[in-house]
Amino acid sequence: QVQFVESGGGLVQTGGSLRLSCIASTSIFVVKNIGWYRQAPGKQRELLATITRDRVVNYVDSTKGRFTISRDNAKNTAYLQMNNLKPEDTAVYYCNTLPLEPNWGQGTQVTVSS
Repeated sequence: QVQFVESGGGLVQTGGSLRLSCIASTSIFVVKNIGWYRQAPGKQRELLATITRDRVVNYVDSTKGRFTISRDNAKNTAYLQMNNLKPEDTAVYYCNTLPLEPNWGQGTQVTVSS
């Protein structure tokens, strides 16, 4: 099973930027589609963006034009560049494969102040 370690979160002001990283524990990562997710307090975890093993990307409407997903297969790492952050982006951010691996990482907290 693949394990994930997310990092790069923090506290930023509205309009700020962060770059999240997700390192996978095994090289099977390179053949998997990857997704970034987030979970805000009191809400369900939601999918934000996906990248296939061929680097085809897709975004949900709330992240289009602001977030960019990418991957470095040599490093078993996925990234999420987040620009123009808004208070409603405050959440814990996770990565996982598609289909989902059963073990989620600890996530990385993103807090956007108004």
